[in-house]
Amino acid sequence: MKQRLIPGIFMVVLWILLLFLAPPFIFWCALTIGTALALHEFFRMIDKTPGTGILLLSILTSLVPVLASANGRPAEVLVGGYLALLGLILLTIFFYTRFSDPLAFFVHSGFAVFYIALCSAFLVLLRFLPAGNIWLLVLTAITAGSDTGAYYTGRAFGNKKLCPSISPAKTMNGAIGGILTAVIAATLIGAFLLPEVGSLQLALTAALLASVGIAGDLAESIIKRGTGIKDSGTLLGGHGGLLDRADSLLLTAPLLYLLLFFGVLQ
Repeated sequence: MKQRLIPGIFMVVLWILLLFLAPPFIFWCALTIGTALALHEFFRMIDKTPGTGILLLSILTSLVPVLASANGRPAEVLVGGYLALLGLILLTIFFYTRFSDPLAFFVHSGFAVFYIALCSAFLVLLRFLPAGNIWLLVLTAITAGSDTGAYYTGRAFGNKKLCPSISPAKTMNGAIGGILTAVIAATLIGAFLLPEVGSLQLALTAALLASVGIAGDLAESIIKRGTGIKDSGTLLGGHGGLLDRADSLLLTAPLLYLLLFFGVLQ
């Protein structure tokens, strides 16, 4: 219990401080460090990089989209994604004979660019939007509420498995309970901090984001099942690694940004 409680409190406090007391540049610095650590977890999980030097080069190259998000401009992030992919191609070409399976490294590292680095960059882009810190708080409440609601609903009422071949513990009732909890959490926070957004609109958005968050959770489960690893890391004690905590946010952040960027949420 203590292994989960203390790191959990620390994460919540740090996240609130970053959202409401730190300027966007400091938020970007923190997300850059966090993404680098998550990339390290990923590359260690797939174990396809021959040596520490190439591991570090792989992380730095994959990190380019987040580095490019420092000014909060989406076009630069997209360019960063292209440059990261190009850099990984050159890395694979240059060190081709050092890899036991160059194709596997290239496919996995390319996935890391889009799933981890590019999606993490959208968290920074969200922070630069008007009321971006509040929207990030709502997004966090949606993903955390979904996880918590799914866990307790699944334990109490779960019977039919959601995706037993990927994550045996997840149930259909748990997923429904998680989505409902996310809707309640987002609606309550929105009523106080985003009164200009309609409750129905916010509830529908929360349901959509919670559903996508479940897909993000299952995506990391596929990686862990494929590599035979229980947790992506040990940095957060009983919570596992950064990827274990951020898997839902990685897929939901780009979607929320697009909804705000194109004016769907007003």
